[in-house]
Parts: sequence; structure tokens; C-alpha cells
Amino acid sequence: MNIKVTNILDILERGEVGEQIVRDWIDTFSCPLNAEIEHFLHHNAIDFAKKKQCITYFIQDKNDAIVAYFALTHKAVNIDATRLSNTVRKGIARHAEQNADTGDFNASAFLIAQFGKNSIYKGNLKITGNNMMSLALDTLRQAQHLVGGGIVYLECEDEPRLLDFYANDANRFRDFGERDAKSEGILYKQLLRLF
Repeated sequence: MNIKVTNILDILERGEVGEQIVRDWIDTFSCPLNAEIEHFLHHNAIDFAKKKQCITYFIQDKNDAIVAYFALTHKAVNIDATRLSNTVRKGIARHAEQNADTGDFNASAFLIAQFGKNSIYKGNLKITGNNMMSLALDTLRQAQHLVGGGIVYLECEDEPRLLDFYANDANRFRDFGERDAKSEGILYKQLLRLF
């Protein structure tokens, strides 16, 4: 597959010229099936990257056209141990502190904050969701090699199609909780996996 993954910071480091390149790329991205994915890229990706809050990675073809993107960060997370198998609990215990009173784990984990395809991409490169996830996890493995850690999590809407995708044999994410975003009126399922 003739594909590359570009860290937004590598382009933004070029100053105003780099920022204009990124804005031009972003203008070619649309995701009408999920307005949050599109909104993040168009309105938050540059500022969050400049502040080092969340880093966007563009999946591009050989002509620099945006096929998809994902955004990564790290965040403290509380993990309800009662929802996990004994095997997963043992794996998490290597990377997290367990609360003696509640049994919950408190961890600093990698967060896949955004993950989406460009619906208006016109090139020949075909990429699957599993390909995208593999690229995101490869990027996180590089971070793990540099700084440690071993827990990856994400949040998604409670839709069977999404949950099946994240839990499939290639991606292996497991349910560990939920977050009620009252202001958005959305219940997010929280899923994790270990490296």
C-alpha cells in the first residue's frame, strides 16, 4: 500500500507556510456521517497540536491527499475492574494503580481521540478501518517504546456496528465503562486494549 502517515507537528514546524499547508489539507476533508470527526479536524486539530494537547496524524496517498486521519493523546482514566476478565485485570495491573477500596484502576493511558475517513477522497488508495487502526496502534507503539505505558482506550457512541468493529479479532478492544456526555446528549462506551 503506497501510504504515509504525517504528524501534523512536522508540517506546523514550518511556520506560517506549514500552517497554510495543513489548512489546505483540512479543507479537503469531509465526514458527514460523523460531524464530531469533521468538526475536530476543521476547528481544533491545529490549536490542540500547537498546545501539545492532542496530535493529529494524516493518512495520505502519494500525492498528499488526505484519505483519513486519527488523533492521539494521553489521559488519566478510571477503569472499572468488575467489567473485565481476570486476564485483562492482570495486564492492566502492570500499568496502573488499583484503588484498594473500590478495586478500580487509575491509569495514564493512550487515547485514540479521533478516528475517521475522508468521504470525499477521490484517489485510488483504498484503506479499511482495520488498516487505519493498525496505523494508529503502530504510532502508539513508537510512543510506548519512548515513554512506556501499555493501555490504549477510546470512546465511541453505543452503536453495534462501531462496537463490533472495535472488538473484532484485529482490533481487540474491550468494554470497560461508559461516559455520559450530558451536554451532547450522548452516552459513550469506553473500550480498551493492552499492547
